[in-house]
Amino acid sequence: MSEKYIRYQGIIFPAISSEESHFQYVRNEFQVRDNDIFNITFPKSGTTWMLEILSLIYKNGDATWCNTVQNWERAPWVEAKDLCAIVEKNTSQRLISSHLPIQLFPKSIYNSNAKIVYTARNPRDVVVSLHYMCKTAQFLEPPENFTETLDLFLKGEVIYGNWFDHITGWLGMKDKLNILYITYEELKKDLRGSVVKLCNFLGKELDDAAIDSVVENASFKVMKNNNMSNFSQSDQINANISPFMRKGVTGDWKNHFTVAQSEHFDAVYQERMKDVKMKFPWDQTSIA
Repeated sequence: MSEKYIRYQGIIFPAISSEESHFQYVRNEFQVRDNDIFNITFPKSGTTWMLEILSLIYKNGDATWCNTVQNWERAPWVEAKDLCAIVEKNTSQRLISSHLPIQLFPKSIYNSNAKIVYTARNPRDVVVSLHYMCKTAQFLEPPENFTETLDLFLKGEVIYGNWFDHITGWLGMKDKLNILYITYEELKKDLRGSVVKLCNFLGKELDDAAIDSVVENASFKVMKNNNMSNFSQSDQINANISPFMRKGVTGDWKNHFTVAQSEHFDAVYQERMKDVKMKFPWDQTSIA
């Protein structure tokens, strides 16, 4: 395994921000508060987008916070040893991001009224986005080609583990936690409707003008040009290879998968998701 990674409980994590003792602390000692709002995703599933939407809703549509504070400071990662300190120092309502699978998430979540937004994305597009991320992020190991990325993804040998385990684990929390499931595809199809849905879940009453502001400032075009959101000021992202915010589209997987790869992926997907009752926008997707 590359020196850029560590393995904890069978899952690969970026060594730059991960430490076994911190994972243990987060799981057993980190205290979730009743008014916490969690932005949960598997990597490359719309994390940054949802973070921006939640930031704008949090500030009632005012974009000042998003335009002046880096997103990793607005909603720090609880599993990142350096950023967790920012979370704990925050005495007001906290926005917190995480890619953690449910079995590594803070146990204190079960005794709280914290709200969780879990964003899922077509795993085929996740693979493609992850492939480019591994090329541009200095803390990740660049793949030789897309086939390697796809093989590692299906084996669960990518950062934060197996996509299927991650999503089914969090879907299993439907009746145990205060959680809203939403998809990247829903956001693309109807961003305004999704913002209203999120406001209702979070108990935020925004007028039409505020909702319009959230929609406008959370658009891909605006975010791509916002240095507080596009990671252009991170010394860990080499935008000359590939920008962190690359396309922001759905269905780009069709430009990368061969027919054979698509058929193999579909077979694995059907097997791993056969017991999942929730239907996703991509469940009817094919190479055609």
